[in-house]
Amino acid sequence: MMMAKRSAPIRILMTIDAVGGVWRYAMDLAASLRPQGYEFLFVGLGPPPSDYQKREASELGRLRWLDAPLDWMAKSEDELSLVGPGIADLARAEAVDLLHLNLPSQAAAIDTERPVIVMSHSCVVTWFAGVRHEAVPSDWRWQHTINRRGLIRADLALVPSRSHARMLEDAYGAIDKLHVVYNASRSKETSEAKDKLVGAAARWWDDGKNGRVLDEAAASTAWPLTMAGPNTGPDGRILPIRHAQHLGELTHADVMALMRRSSIFVSPSIYEPFGLAALEAARAHNALVLSDIATYRELWDGAALFADPSDATALAAAINRLCRDDDLRTHLAAKAAERSRHFDLSSQSEAMAGQYARLLHQNPTLFAAE
Repeated sequence: MMMAKRSAPIRILMTIDAVGGVWRYAMDLAASLRPQGYEFLFVGLGPPPSDYQKREASELGRLRWLDAPLDWMAKSEDELSLVGPGIADLARAEAVDLLHLNLPSQAAAIDTERPVIVMSHSCVVTWFAGVRHEAVPSDWRWQHTINRRGLIRADLALVPSRSHARMLEDAYGAIDKLHVVYNASRSKETSEAKDKLVGAAARWWDDGKNGRVLDEAAASTAWPLTMAGPNTGPDGRILPIRHAQHLGELTHADVMALMRRSSIFVSPSIYEPFGLAALEAARAHNALVLSDIATYRELWDGAALFADPSDATALAAAINRLCRDDDLRTHLAAKAAERSRHFDLSSQSEAMAGQYARLLHQNPTLFAAE
């Protein structure tokens, strides 16, 4: 059965934050879908965006910011009590057609007749499983409850990799309507002249990014290792960086400029539901050194060197192998660039447009034939 053609743009409310990879995911996805007749209302939560981020969002849609925390920044479920109602109020006021929520918890207490998609990019419960190898502590147990409730409430649940899907179902049990839609990047594939430089980019205050081990490895690398990204978290937690060159928090454009210069990109993450930075580095023709975790094996097996993320010596050895072997470095850079084409925006936007259309088809009153 064909869906009636829509005369007006399809309006999507998409939740975002200014702290992590969700911002890049949302901006790239919106940029790919706008030409297909979608309009975006970005609803932000957590710490406010930078002026640079505000300008970027305004070029792709409208931006509203709620005075509400992200779930992993809240100390109790009560602090999130206004999140669902606030999002629902905006959805009604702005007459959106569909809600795309980038934290499952945001759907837990939402009251709306519009279709709801939740995308799990990460969560506290799977973070503890992946980083600490333990259940979420008792004082965070409410996180399990609220995320499970949001996953059940959603009309569709999405994840960016099969590996993360397995982690979610290990944590929350079987999840109906769970689908994988791989992430993508709108960064252009480039192959510029390279420096003898190793790059890395992440939120280094997050233990899941494993910056401590990477900084230790930097003491033994043949080439300079640069770490882009903040090492002070929203809660004031600091990761000291003593051996690598720490560039601090950079704009996305500056991170991409670093990747175009660097010959090798390293990600030592021990918890990574997808890893957009590795994809962007591959598109910039970096040879990849990645932690040997399930997600990176799923996405990059055969196109990267892998190392035990708990072993700084092994990580440095993998980096140095590429520093000293021009042929291998060139080969793996080409393989990574080739693999990156599997995670292209057209595939992601086609998959997401299909998911949107399937849910909207169940709400025929949203559409009218021209």
